[in-house]
Amino acid sequence: MVLVLVIGDLHIPYRTHDLPAKFKKLLVPGKIQQIICVGNVCDKETYEYLRTVSPDVSVVRGDYDDNPTFPLSMTIHHPPLSIGVIHGHQCIPPGDLDQLNALARQMDVDVVLSGHTHVFHAHEQEGRFFLNPGSATGAWSGSFPTEPIPSFALLDIQGPIVTTYVYQLIDGEVRVEKVEYRKPLEVHPMTPRPPPVNPVSSPTRESAW
Repeated sequence: MVLVLVIGDLHIPYRTHDLPAKFKKLLVPGKIQQIICVGNVCDKETYEYLRTVSPDVSVVRGDYDDNPTFPLSMTIHHPPLSIGVIHGHQCIPPGDLDQLNALARQMDVDVVLSGHTHVFHAHEQEGRFFLNPGSATGAWSGSFPTEPIPSFALLDIQGPIVTTYVYQLIDGEVRVEKVEYRKPLEVHPMTPRPPPVNPVSSPTRESAW
């Protein structure tokens, strides 16, 4: 089992000052093996905070990230699963499902993690799983008129199965929703079998009696 924190669009300190306190109480060191940030971590202090939760932190570059060492996309392998990570500003309009599916085919991955919309979303299409963890701080987004709900996701990866726990801060309380995905089994064409060979029958002997 691997527990992965998927987080993004924090926008600290430009649009908000910190993660919600109730989220920080949940993100304790020693429980999470890996962190994947889908972009807009923005400042070094926030990045270093994530490293205190887990030293294994992977970040893709968002449209507000200045760090040139963050790649625009990456692929992370948890065999038999392959996970593609992008920020999502490559899609116009933001969050367009057809474009995300096309990117998934191009990256040849089973799971696509993206952000940019600041809104949690999860769905399965053509055997692939798409997850947007939303904005962990509930930072304002010009893409949608409504105020975002702070959210992040935890992936419990066990072989081909991903159980996603989505944490949302609604009316001051943390609510959890569960989504499950199983990678479809690969169907290989059956190898033609040779025709059965009939055993040679021994000659029938008439009884002497």
